[in-house]
Amino acid sequence: MDEIINKVANSKLKTINLEDYYPPGQRVVFDIADWLFQGIVLKEKDFRESAKNHAWSQYKNQYVALTCSTEAIIPGWAYLLITSYLSPFSRKVVVGDLTDLETILFAETLQKADFSEYTNLPVIIKGCSNKPVPDNAYILLLQKLQPIVKSLFYGEACSSVPLYKQKK
Repeated sequence: MDEIINKVANSKLKTINLEDYYPPGQRVVFDIADWLFQGIVLKEKDFRESAKNHAWSQYKNQYVALTCSTEAIIPGWAYLLITSYLSPFSRKVVVGDLTDLETILFAETLQKADFSEYTNLPVIIKGCSNKPVPDNAYILLLQKLQPIVKSLFYGEACSSVPLYKQKK
């Protein structure tokens, strides 16, 4: 009987899982619509009073996405004011939704990461994840890897999609 050989395990093929670069910590959305008059009008005096009296310490070590869930037009200073209160407690504040927050967190993490171990190797970017990995994180990773790898694939070793191959 012929021996079964695992060619994937014996190859130089490397897999990168973006979940490994997921910054740990709680993510929260702060919706300023709750502080608007009838959900659509920002009254400066009332808004400042709400900010002054809010329990900001509840956001200690959290990642915060500032958003407005209504169609209100929010002046830029409103997000800055809230950020000035959040900054002593939170780990990061962004304007946008949770996807925007995740994209920025991954961008910062991937920018700092050392991918030199993948130089001139075939690499698979694992496609499935249990954590919220935004599409932009995959694009950022590809841009970091493409200049140094031999080839890039997406998916799993058994069913990967070719993305890039270094020219000879």
